[in-house]
Amino acid sequence: MSKLTAAITAVGGYVPDFVLSNKVLETMVDTNDEWITTRTGIKERRILKDKDKGTSFLAIKAAEDLIQKSGVNPAEIDMVLLATTTPDMPVAATAVYVATQIGAVNAFAYDLQAACSSFLYGMSTAAAYVQSGRYKKVLLIGADKMSSIIDYTDRATCIIFGDGAGAALFEPNEEGLGLQDEILRSDGIGREFLKIEAGGSLLPPSHETIDNGQHYVHQDGKTVFKYAVSNMADVSERIMQRNDLGHDDVNWLIAHQANRRIIDATASRMNLDESKVLINIEKYGNTTSATLPLLLNDFEHLFKKGDNLIFASFGGGFTWGSIYLKWAYDKK
Repeated sequence: MSKLTAAITAVGGYVPDFVLSNKVLETMVDTNDEWITTRTGIKERRILKDKDKGTSFLAIKAAEDLIQKSGVNPAEIDMVLLATTTPDMPVAATAVYVATQIGAVNAFAYDLQAACSSFLYGMSTAAAYVQSGRYKKVLLIGADKMSSIIDYTDRATCIIFGDGAGAALFEPNEEGLGLQDEILRSDGIGREFLKIEAGGSLLPPSHETIDNGQHYVHQDGKTVFKYAVSNMADVSERIMQRNDLGHDDVNWLIAHQANRRIIDATASRMNLDESKVLINIEKYGNTTSATLPLLLNDFEHLFKKGDNLIFASFGGGFTWGSIYLKWAYDKK
């Protein structure tokens, strides 16, 4: 009997209509298009302007896109995982609401939070559930409304982040396709360098925390950049070595879209040709949990059955890792 693996069998995505361009940001903070583009690779990002809509709206839209394109019956989905760092609200898991709204009436659901590595960690989790033989269809969604936690007077962060969502369906495979290997890491040294200080059990919300702007994302950009470049490149190179993959064997690099220079450094360590490095950061910015699935959705038409994909991500905490996956289908 063939070994059971977990393969991605469908993808979907969604970004809001409103475009926040670098030119518009020039009117909001002390910055300019050339500075942003040179240092990040970002030209514009999408923003969910409706204050009555949260991350669940983005996640539902991405899931519905996947369902519409694939024809999967939502009632057959066994599990819904929502990778997010911006849930709708504390305590009540956003994934549960999403599952109900998309008609996944027989699924159990929960949220998974590992900052920008949330979707990557979610891939490992979804694959493990499928490979156990217990569940047949696991829907993994990466979604974040980053605009809800960004201070648009802070030029260090407001130029980076955007809103969006992407989804991937994991199913059993007996052809040797799907998730092949993973290297996942974390280090608590990063706790102070990329965070939201208030709103948790350590520093509950108060008038003082609100007045101090402690509910917005704060980051030490230089330190985060240094760790991201080193660690993302390291695990991506290691996963290739561990699986005897040369640069000619890798078809596509699916890297977290946080900064173009970090992506380029990772590709360089892997000795990959530029044509194999998928990029959409210029359109969306850093959508946190949504960057990897949005790449899959945007470039699905390029993937061929059997292609070798290397995923890489780095996030606050610190969290990071790389996953090696064999693509399981040709787009019809």
